[in-house]
Amino acid sequence: MIPTEDILKTIEMVQIENLDVRAVTLGINVLGCADGDSGKLLRKVRSRIHSVAGHLVACCDEVSAKYGIPIVNKRLAVSPASQLLEGHTAAVCLPLARALDEAARDVGVDIIGGYGALVQKGFSDGDALLIDSLPEALSSTERVCSFVNVASTKAGINMDAVNRMGRVVRDLADRTPELDGFAAAKLCVFANVPEDNPFMAGAFLGVGEPGTVVNIGVSGPGVIKAALERLIAHSDGVDLGAIAEEIKRTSFRVTRVGELIGREVAQRLGIPFGVVDLSLAPTPRVGDSVGEILQVMGIAKIGAPGSTAAIAMLNDAVKKGGLFASSSVGGLSGAFIPVSEDHALSDAVGEGSLTLEKLEAMTSVCSVGLDMVVVPGSIAPDAIAAIIADEMAIGVINQKTTAVRVVPAPGKGVGEKAVFGGLFGEGWVIDVRNMGASERFVSFGGRIPAPLQSLRN
Repeated sequence: MIPTEDILKTIEMVQIENLDVRAVTLGINVLGCADGDSGKLLRKVRSRIHSVAGHLVACCDEVSAKYGIPIVNKRLAVSPASQLLEGHTAAVCLPLARALDEAARDVGVDIIGGYGALVQKGFSDGDALLIDSLPEALSSTERVCSFVNVASTKAGINMDAVNRMGRVVRDLADRTPELDGFAAAKLCVFANVPEDNPFMAGAFLGVGEPGTVVNIGVSGPGVIKAALERLIAHSDGVDLGAIAEEIKRTSFRVTRVGELIGREVAQRLGIPFGVVDLSLAPTPRVGDSVGEILQVMGIAKIGAPGSTAAIAMLNDAVKKGGLFASSSVGGLSGAFIPVSEDHALSDAVGEGSLTLEKLEAMTSVCSVGLDMVVVPGSIAPDAIAAIIADEMAIGVINQKTTAVRVVPAPGKGVGEKAVFGGLFGEGWVIDVRNMGASERFVSFGGRIPAPLQSLRN
């Protein structure tokens, strides 16, 4: 039996504190669809997705109604699409992206991830085809998202890939000026990409995963903010240790909710349950913000000295609480700081307290990286590549996942705002200082070797 107090607390978290299951992501291995005949390949991909995911949305809706807990997004993540392109020509890339888009629409999901490649050590023919196709594929489809892993602690940083991604990001934005460059938000460039991540734009099904698997992304920044406000208001002598303990306890409850939902969805579908990704993924709503948690913790202006220490403490406490609640915690699990998707972070950029340099420092201790950061539309591809290289270096050296999802806003500069809508929110254009000063460095290309700590066997 579940204690009455826990039931009432969960109801409060859902109704007042914005607790939700942010994403149920069904992973599907599509490598068995590979075929030298492009027509057969596309038909097999559609058939595979229809057969496995046809009941996903209805199942999620039933479980959501049963427990009264919102499931915000239903998503698919497939095997890296570049592997299906081996032996084909560029003419197959766009039809494959559209086949994924159409299949996702047919089964009613919000997004499908996996149109991507792992190139941390070099390019296969399929990898090169896919990367070259990204601008057209992502700007001409509605639901398709992409990841490209360009670095790892074991392999180092593929600077040739970094350079190519700088050009791709700028091209994506230029193709969607009427949307403030939104197509670039559908692409995540990674170091040490996790293979069980349910969050977009970087989700895909890794090679070590089951043929099908249900992964859950739970988000609760509003819950943690409310818990800290109660603690500080009703307790004397609260110190940072007590704050960390309260974050751990609250993360434990949130993780329990995620595991309950995830296991029931998986059981109903007859598919293995994978992981709970306990990540504080904010939304643009007031009260559902990681930035607001930092403010409750005493950081009056986000980006001020102490911001990096605060986000490090928050990230660590979230992980500890989640791990105690479940043996199936995975994905990214921690604190996200996607700027345009968090009104407090976005406001901090607009006010000038949160700079690109300080944001980069904060990414060294959080769970992702430079996420949904709006940069000037005039930014050169080499400057984007340099930003990516810096973030990849943080991930490689610290043996952690980092990512870059920057959006050049065509025709806009510092002090102007890009508006994306929905969960993507809106963001002020951040100042990128000394643009062009790194052109020579990134133009060398090649590969930055793996650090010494990669030799751990």
